[in-house]
Amino acid sequence: MQNSTLKWIYLIVLSIIWGSSFILIKKGLVGLTPIQLGALRILFTSFFLLLIGWKSLRTIKKQDWKWIIISGVLGTGLPVFLFAYAETEIDSAIAAILNSSVPLLTLLLGLTIFGARFLKRQLAGVLVGLAGATALILIGASINPSQNYWYALLVILAGVMYAFNVNIIKRYMQDISAIAIATGNFIFLIPPALILLIYSDFFNQEILNSQEVQVSAGYVIILALFGTAMAKVMFNKLVQISNPVFASSVTYLMPIISVIWGLLDDEKFTIMQLFASLVIIAGVYLVNKKAKAQKKKII
Repeated sequence: MQNSTLKWIYLIVLSIIWGSSFILIKKGLVGLTPIQLGALRILFTSFFLLLIGWKSLRTIKKQDWKWIIISGVLGTGLPVFLFAYAETEIDSAIAAILNSSVPLLTLLLGLTIFGARFLKRQLAGVLVGLAGATALILIGASINPSQNYWYALLVILAGVMYAFNVNIIKRYMQDISAIAIATGNFIFLIPPALILLIYSDFFNQEILNSQEVQVSAGYVIILALFGTAMAKVMFNKLVQISNPVFASSVTYLMPIISVIWGLLDDEKFTIMQLFASLVIIAGVYLVNKKAKAQKKKII
């Protein structure tokens, strides 16, 4: 199958998987703390990836391991905890929508740090998208006064890390297989995740025997298998066969899936929030929209 077709298949499947991840995080937090959820997500994912990707590690060259480690920390290690903490205060659908700022952040970092070139229209898209994200946070804070919307900044911070990661994969890891990257990422995340889980008192017999904790752990297993392990490999491949901005455009469709899940779980979502969400998506669209060759104005 040609890459031009394959990349769209990856994009749609990833949108469904990651769009469902936010409600799984919310359900996981019912019986687990953010630290426990993040650590379990890393450990379960590591187990799944090692089963299928152990042999791929030998294909990674010695000089590439530093990028593997950096990619693991920025692409998974820290964001899993940031999202877990964010969803202790804000709705899962809002977290997903704010996460749609990743293509905008990818473009900004690509320009300022990785030497990428961009169109003036793309800069306008970044400004529009960031304005929408700001509006979404302010509107959410006004209609949900019981929620601390400062936690929304944790989602933005995770987005910055994702943007760094996608640029790193594209620039430094084009010749490494997607499964090798994903498995290598998690090898170095296992020790800190295990330490955090022990520190969180998770192995207390009373906690382990709690039905609420067991149900939440079940949600985390689903999240780890599909939302992290499988999706991680697919996303790495998507970056390699497309480009960083297209790959991060998975956030086009993710909010639709997340909002549906949120509404089914009785989350509030107003017309004003819908408008702010559409502003963000419009910004992402401007960033990704192809211009006619003769009208391109490169900065």
